[in-house]
Amino acid sequence: MLIGYARVSTPEQDLTPQLDALRAVGCERTFTDKASGSNANRAGLAEALSHARSGDILVIWKLDRLGRTSKGLIDLSIELEMRDIGLRSITDGIDTSGTAGKFVFRILAALAEMERDLIRERTTAALIAARREGRVGGRKTVMTSKRIEAARRLFASGMTVREVAPAIGVSVPTLYRHFPASAQDAIGAEKKGDDA
Repeated sequence: MLIGYARVSTPEQDLTPQLDALRAVGCERTFTDKASGSNANRAGLAEALSHARSGDILVIWKLDRLGRTSKGLIDLSIELEMRDIGLRSITDGIDTSGTAGKFVFRILAALAEMERDLIRERTTAALIAARREGRVGGRKTVMTSKRIEAARRLFASGMTVREVAPAIGVSVPTLYRHFPASAQDAIGAEKKGDDA
């Protein structure tokens, strides 16, 4: 089945030329959006994709109707290939339902993988550089030196993790990360040794 998708960026723009072209190539169902191509939440596109089944072909008037970024287009083309749905762009002359079209899908998939690898490499390099400069990513710990010392004193007094955590204002898992059971036992043993 040929499933058409048409999009214009603003409500004032006219969908008629796209809809006429989609009807002319034989689209049985057509879905539309009046939204920017950079908007990821497009109801018409989502509906077209949910309607499409294996063996169907998504037909568009021009490739930029699907999205504004190459990454968005590549990701969508990979999703279509994984679901065995073809893609045809009327004015761009792209048709992935044939052998040459499948080759285009493979190229797009390779580009997407390369882009993911490049992002991963850049992220890793940035993290290494930040660590070298003494910066560490992630959330700051809530276990300040004052809280650690207070927890140590409370453990030494014989309190349990479930009693200490709310007393110093942290969660039980956070407290366990800083004071595993073995550390709690060691603090208790130190206290008993001091009392003897």
